[in-house]
Amino acid sequence: MRWFAAAALTVVASVAAVTSADAAVPPNPSGMSLVFSDDFTGASGTGLNRSNWLYSTGTGYPGGAANWGTGEIETMTDSTANVYQDGGGNLVIKPLRDSAGRWTSGRVETQRTDFAAPAGGKVRIEARIQQPNVTGAAAAGYWPAFWALGDAARPVGATNWPGIGEWDIMENINGRPSVFAALHCGTNPGGPCNETTGLGSGERACNGCLTSFHTYALEYDRSTSPEQLRWYLDGVNYFTLNSTVVDATTWNNATKHGFFVILNVAIGGGFPAAFGGGPTAQTQPGVPMLVDYVAVWQSAGGTSPTTPTGRDAFSRIEAESYNAASGVQVETCSEGGQDVGYIAGGDWLQFNNVNFGTGGARDFVARVASGAAGGVSGLVEVRLDSRSNAPIGSFALGGTGGWQTWQSIPGNVSTVTGSHTVFLTFSSGQPADFVNVNWIQFRR
Repeated sequence: MRWFAAAALTVVASVAAVTSADAAVPPNPSGMSLVFSDDFTGASGTGLNRSNWLYSTGTGYPGGAANWGTGEIETMTDSTANVYQDGGGNLVIKPLRDSAGRWTSGRVETQRTDFAAPAGGKVRIEARIQQPNVTGAAAAGYWPAFWALGDAARPVGATNWPGIGEWDIMENINGRPSVFAALHCGTNPGGPCNETTGLGSGERACNGCLTSFHTYALEYDRSTSPEQLRWYLDGVNYFTLNSTVVDATTWNNATKHGFFVILNVAIGGGFPAAFGGGPTAQTQPGVPMLVDYVAVWQSAGGTSPTTPTGRDAFSRIEAESYNAASGVQVETCSEGGQDVGYIAGGDWLQFNNVNFGTGGARDFVARVASGAAGGVSGLVEVRLDSRSNAPIGSFALGGTGGWQTWQSIPGNVSTVTGSHTVFLTFSSGQPADFVNVNWIQFRR
């Protein structure tokens, strides 16, 4: 959903449109389980289920860039004039212009931010959408999108973009018969991902996408070597990025954590400007994007090329080798290799198949650093088998003098034997980041 440089139109094979306005969420792809879906079956004119969806309103995230960081000109609302269910199984996002020329529209995000591919597994994010059915001068400035942002964006208003990763699954601008896809990552401007353009598919022909429903999907596959991001239009894989396209740190920061899903229709901004601009006086308000369903599937993790199938609790466990995580980023460590940073209260790391044997552990030690301001502190906790279980051990941490000023801090643990999933959880009375972690290790 960020700025995207103009690209030549690339034609892909024509695919038959499925024109039915209401279709059920499809069966699970082979080897995958459904972890989230909404097929928008509410009564006509009703808003969304707010336990599933968060309305992003105004002209930007609190504390974030103005005009959503893209130069778009609309104000997002939670009004059922802009965002509603149509009674026929669809979500409607409709941009409107008032008599003074002011535009409003809608932007909704999943409440959940934990859509992720486990090590050795996959995640697939898919929606069935009809793009706004408007073309020519009447479409100038239209910018519908279906995309996902890294979970660490939400607490800070996306001020850490693009390093936390953005997956653009479907973008269209100015009523063109096409679709764009992209990965945004690295640093801005420029950097390894050529920001603000990103690593993109270019413009791909999408026959009938303005007049009928089509499916748009992205899969992040960690079961292959190298890992891949794959984009699909009506089930056809038309764009792929291998992890080797950028350095490992950039890739990991942009992929190996939770994401949340976004649907919106912007008006104006840098991307439409690259293809003729808009809106103008001729732009037609009130043409909606229709969404039949959104679904997220996940496969169980298998043997990853970079992740062991079992871990010795009494050997050093590198923080960045987690199997799943939420709210964190992998970064270069001053002590060599990588660490996990940008950790605040509510974030967590998961390590599968940690073997404590029969003798038990007496404590654990974590290599941590903190550049948190005075008064900002938190707890580093160890939990077994579920994040909702009580901690078996913890220690408190304030500042260490810098985000790369490392200390080894121990914490006692209750007796534990056998193999377990280990969760490193973090709690704090303040919203700010308070710790980086390089590694953990249990001791007998």
